[in-house]
Amino acid sequence: MGVTRTAEEYRRQLQGLLPAGPAWDPELVPEIALVLDGVAVEFSRLDARAVDLLNEMDPAGVNELVPDWESIMGLPDSCLGPNPAFEDRRLAVRRRLVEVGGQSRAYFLDIAVSQGYPNATITEHRAPRMGRSRFGSAHFGTWRAQFMWTLNTGGRHRQGRRFGVSYWGERFGSNPGNALECLIRRPAPAHTVVHINYD
Repeated sequence: MGVTRTAEEYRRQLQGLLPAGPAWDPELVPEIALVLDGVAVEFSRLDARAVDLLNEMDPAGVNELVPDWESIMGLPDSCLGPNPAFEDRRLAVRRRLVEVGGQSRAYFLDIAVSQGYPNATITEHRAPRMGRSRFGSAHFGTWRAQFMWTLNTGGRHRQGRRFGVSYWGERFGSNPGNALECLIRRPAPAHTVVHINYD
């Protein structure tokens, strides 16, 4: 983040740059001070907007240019639904730029954490095999069990829609996990079956 100069700093700088002579003396011509004050306020405003633009160039600080980033990156993501919240859109821009993808447990847990489930875990199911399965320690199932895994969300959605916290127009009663399910199932390996366990 850049440093912006205040209007007072710009006024002092402009006053120091005035040429010498009675026509530019603020005591003899008080209108000069008024002009310098007006110009200094505008220079300070432009300086602040330039810093804002520098922050908007990095998706970590993007705020005003979210629609522009979305048009470049093919967003908003269809997983977020027809009217995603602004914070979800901004997070999607950041993720799209820095995400490299993957099929590891850590990758899917990272998706869950980004959707507001910080205590998520993954349970991988195994097909019963002679010599590896023990009574009481595993559920016996079919051969297909080896292609199943469960994402345990680990508790309440921390950014859930609540009265007094949500913004006007946000829908109550919707499943906050719809986006999570879509974001998990889309990159999941094609031969696997994903179950999501909301605690």
